[in-house]
Amino acid sequence: MTSTDGRGEAAPTAEPPTLETVAAVAGVSRATVSRVINSSPKVSPRVREVVEAAIVRTGYVPNRAARTLVTRRTDSVALVVQEPETRLFGDPYLSAIVRSVGTELADTDHQLVLMMVRTPAQQDRLERYLRGGHVDGALLVSLHGDDSLAGRLHDAGIPVVVGGRPLGPDADFVYVDADNVGGARAAVEHLSGRGRQRIATIAGPQDMCAGVDRLRGYLDAVPGPSLVAHGDFSRAGGAAAMRRLLAEEPGLDAVFAASDLMAVGAVAVLVEEGRRVPEDVAVVGFDDADVAGWTALTTVRQQVATQGRLMTRLLLERIAGGAVGASVVLPTTLIERSSS
Repeated sequence: MTSTDGRGEAAPTAEPPTLETVAAVAGVSRATVSRVINSSPKVSPRVREVVEAAIVRTGYVPNRAARTLVTRRTDSVALVVQEPETRLFGDPYLSAIVRSVGTELADTDHQLVLMMVRTPAQQDRLERYLRGGHVDGALLVSLHGDDSLAGRLHDAGIPVVVGGRPLGPDADFVYVDADNVGGARAAVEHLSGRGRQRIATIAGPQDMCAGVDRLRGYLDAVPGPSLVAHGDFSRAGGAAAMRRLLAEEPGLDAVFAASDLMAVGAVAVLVEEGRRVPEDVAVVGFDDADVAGWTALTTVRQQVATQGRLMTRLLLERIAGGAVGASVVLPTTLIERSSS
């Protein structure tokens, strides 16, 4: 916007401060100011302090595009969720991951870029964007099947950390996961310890590590013949699976659901069918989402916030060129409430 002087003539607009402005105020060279801005170790603490004070005094704002050319860093991190938007905002696990990643980045110079992909066309656009140098690294969550996106990004030199154990046979990427097998085993052992004889499970999708591992834990611990129906980690999926289980085995007396949302859907169907919970059918979920507390659901607690923070720290370490950290499997805990 152009200002005018008292005679109605255009007055020159003040120019924004430059590197040269900061250098003059600090009494150092332009190159020294540039090194301070780009976090170079070749600057003494005293000089850095003087330059930073001059930056504040002048109100200088570094040119992000120019800084990127020098450092080859964008100070942006992508969080790639391979689910539709409706799933992101309705699934307590995914929303907790987004919150924890954002919290971990809050005290850093990195910005979070949230990206939703589900179709092959969306994946192609995503890969072109990430390969284009728009982010410094990527966190991948909710992978399905032997998805090769992590491998392609790794081959392109993009730092990657995965949420959950990848299913691919050659997937040796750094990941942070929960002890899904052990947690599911503990849930079934809890039910059998309460004298339940016919324990069914509502398993998660078998193209996801959580679904595979929680079914494995159930099969390891179930005291009699297995009784399995599959859901999609949603409440509706749990309800539909519960109806199939009742039709196949009306005498079942316990259900382990591979997510709290599916457990809540199962309980609703049991009540509709006149079954008392837990007197007739005991129910255990997995996640310890807020809904588990509201409905007094026995469940397996996984450390979602810790998972998101650790994923972010591991990625930032890789971006900074540090040693590649090992994958982490976080312990789970059975939380007993009145549904069992």
